[in-house]
Amino acid sequence: MAEHPHAALVRKGYDAFFRVDMNALRELMTADVTYHAPGSHPLSGDFKGRDAVIKMYGKLFQDSGGSLRVQLRDVFVDGRGHVVALHHVTAERGDRRYGEDGCLVFRIVGDKITDIDECVPDLDKDNAFWS
Repeated sequence: MAEHPHAALVRKGYDAFFRVDMNALRELMTADVTYHAPGSHPLSGDFKGRDAVIKMYGKLFQDSGGSLRVQLRDVFVDGRGHVVALHHVTAERGDRRYGEDGCLVFRIVGDKITDIDECVPDLDKDNAFWS
């Protein structure tokens, strides 16, 4: 059985992120996409529009000295435009190391990502690392 197109779209996005191919990522999102990052650190909040989301992704790589890695673990679809992607994130900032599982909840309309909600297991740990 073929993979659902929404799952394939999300896998394509993770692959582009892993390769730091922001142009490829840009093509997968609607112009008014919104990314919701939890927490109270400088990279948390709502990022509205492709440019804002891509800029935030760039800042993640910059602030981690290029060490940020995201390993996709699994993708779940509901067939109604929602995808949950489970992943493992690692990064370093100076002498600090980060390693956590997490997930992104995507909303897809047609063949484009319109909304991304990030979920983390430990907000305090996330805030401490990215602050």
